[in-house]
Amino acid sequence: MDLYEYQARDLFESYGVPVLPGIIADTPEDARAAAEKLGGVVVVKAQVKVGGRGKAGGVKVAQNPDEAYSAAQDILGLDIKGHTVQRVMVAAGARIAQEFYFSVLLDRANRSYLSLTSFEGGMEIEQLAVERPEALARIEINPNRGIDSAKAHEIAIAAQFPAELVEKVASVIAQLYEVYTGEDATLVEVNPLVLTEEGHIVALDGKVSLDENAAFRHPSHETLEDKGASDPLEARAKELDLNYVKLDGEVGIIGNGAGLVMSTLDVVAYAGEQHGGVKPANFLDIGGGASAKVMTDGLDVILSDPQVKSVFVNVFGGITACDAVANGIVQALTVLGSSATKPLVVRLDGNKVEEGRAILAAANHPLITLATSMDDGADKAAALASR
Repeated sequence: MDLYEYQARDLFESYGVPVLPGIIADTPEDARAAAEKLGGVVVVKAQVKVGGRGKAGGVKVAQNPDEAYSAAQDILGLDIKGHTVQRVMVAAGARIAQEFYFSVLLDRANRSYLSLTSFEGGMEIEQLAVERPEALARIEINPNRGIDSAKAHEIAIAAQFPAELVEKVASVIAQLYEVYTGEDATLVEVNPLVLTEEGHIVALDGKVSLDENAAFRHPSHETLEDKGASDPLEARAKELDLNYVKLDGEVGIIGNGAGLVMSTLDVVAYAGEQHGGVKPANFLDIGGGASAKVMTDGLDVILSDPQVKSVFVNVFGGITACDAVANGIVQALTVLGSSATKPLVVRLDGNKVEEGRAILAAANHPLITLATSMDDGADKAAALASR
């Protein structure tokens, strides 16, 4: 779950990370009141979960409350890369002397954490990594040891901070790592981390991604979720405890096991190139259980997507045998009744595959087409979707 900037700011503050005061506003009137409360120069910042706000006109400096009102008028309702601004944060202004960059993230490939730090901030870190990779310090973090004072100093020195700033920066780096581990985050990023003219290190703009698998340890995280901005199909699938992700395509996907589903997405995308460019419409992993209820819930969610034109059910029987999967599909279509109107291509393999195929053949449901292999199923599903 990605947080809005104001949520990251509040989280940083709770861990003692130095931040500037900020007040959220949903209307221009709220923005004016916030500017009056903060006093002095303020910055009105669009709250959207996407980068490039400044270039899109989503960040404006206001010298007084009336300018804050006008800035909020301009920003609220603005479309930034497909995200409509519903809220702004009015933040106290800062006299910036220098801008830096820091992040700590989950490095899945190496099964550890990684810190990315640069003495140069205020720009796209991806661009810096390509154009001047030597300016970006990449330091592996052992999860069992974390970032203590010594490691934080090592990071600051590797990022080429001058000696007079190392102590100040290292202190903030250690605090940001406490946010990362304390909240079970997968990313804590500050761009820019700034040195003010007064000599203070401040986290000016933060980005935090939380690991939803750890939500049971953090009941308070539920209040951070913006349910109004969630995709309705994803929200519905979450309520049904389904591992579902909405994609922009026409072929609905159901599989058992994340690896198999990911492979299915690739195979469908490849097959779709031969059928008008159709693509996968979703990721849905039903795991080891393919009961009638799971199948019903999964099909109901997928078939509710108006973009879906066909469904590819790709199952390899293991813990759950193919005959159980077949029975689940048949019963699910019975439960869904007239609401099930889109064709299903079913590929079964593995444990009790012959029994499963026999069950589907005996059902003789007009919506079901059997496939002999993954490639065959992907091709048939793509062809059906293209019609």
